[in-house]
Amino acid sequence: MATSKSSTPPDETRLDAHVDAPSTTAPGDGPADTTDPDERATSATPDKGAAAQAGHGTVNAVVPVPKRTAAKRAGKDRTETYTALRPDGTEVTVVRNVETGESSVTDG
Repeated sequence: MATSKSSTPPDETRLDAHVDAPSTTAPGDGPADTTDPDERATSATPDKGAAAQAGHGTVNAVVPVPKRTAAKRAGKDRTETYTALRPDGTEVTVVRNVETGESSVTDG
């Protein structure tokens, strides 16, 4: 998580914990963007006065929240199996895990 108020754009975007300056993001990313798929944001009350005194025209208004802990699952995963056609017309079998969203494809 980025905690410094650097003017040099970072290679990756992480949520900033400060609320008295603009957030630092990689080129092309927005203020609440993050390149970490497990990072979550929540809105925060920005310190607009401190940002204005420092000469900033914008201020960070989202901060990171603790990462979720993986839920423990009991029992067997549910799956669904069906046939589908590839673009070339070949029939394949698709197995999708309903619990995790993972899919696998096998010929036939």
